Amino acid sequence: MQTVLFHSTIFGPIHSRRLGTSLGVNLSPTDGKVCSFDCLYCEAGFNAQGPGTSGLPPRAAVRQMLEQKLSSMKQAGEPLDVITFSGNGEPTLHPDFPGIIDDTIELRDKYFPNVSISVLSNSTRIDRPAVCDALRKVDNNILKLDSAITGTMRLIDRPTSPDFSSEKVIDQLAQFGNQCIVQTMMLRGSHNGQPVDNTTPQEIDALIEAYRRIKPKEVMLYSLDRKTPEQALVKVEKPELEQIADKIRAAGIAVQVS
Repeated sequence: MQTVLFHSTIFGPIHSRRLGTSLGVNLSPTDGKVCSFDCLYCEAGFNAQGPGTSGLPPRAAVRQMLEQKLSSMKQAGEPLDVITFSGNGEPTLHPDFPGIIDDTIELRDKYFPNVSISVLSNSTRIDRPAVCDALRKVDNNILKLDSAITGTMRLIDRPTSPDFSSEKVIDQLAQFGNQCIVQTMMLRGSHNGQPVDNTTPQEIDALIEAYRRIKPKEVMLYSLDRKTPEQALVKVEKPELEQIADKIRAAGIAVQVS
């Protein structure tokens, strides 16, 4: 079974194809996965691997480890573009997520004031005011919308809540407007014999309508780049992604393809 990617709370820096030189912050366990989605394409594997035994890192420990890393990078003159919250699950599930964001802003300002802070979130917790307030404080509030059609979204992302729908999350995303970046994974293939494809004309038209409603700062379109737990998925190559992006741009929405 494919398992977690990150075995530490602070990892990298690594090169992100979307964000540059990125220092990662993993608020999930270092030996398991905790997520409110169970995506077919998740590089950290399926939730069935379990949450492990390490637990969520305490806020104080995150601050201490992050400060140690930033301080050492500063002293060594190492370059840094962004501090990115991602890892082995959904970062906003951490009960101290808002406080950790405050700590990160303070440490960023102390050591690397020109560096951005990014959060990669699956959008499942943006119905919580404290999470929304924290996300509004970061430079890149990157929120997921893989399909504007609930059936397709539930097939690809497999949310753990039976009530989570594309209609609800689009309404919630619209509260951010240009304070968010919407990230959409484009793919096709199958799962358990069922076709999976969010690149059809119907899917693209629905996404464009959703982007129009949300009015994000930008849309990030991307496709598979690493091994996925569902092996019957197919990468959408960059020329096709650019064709999809052009349709979205024609609706007046900025798009980044990676």
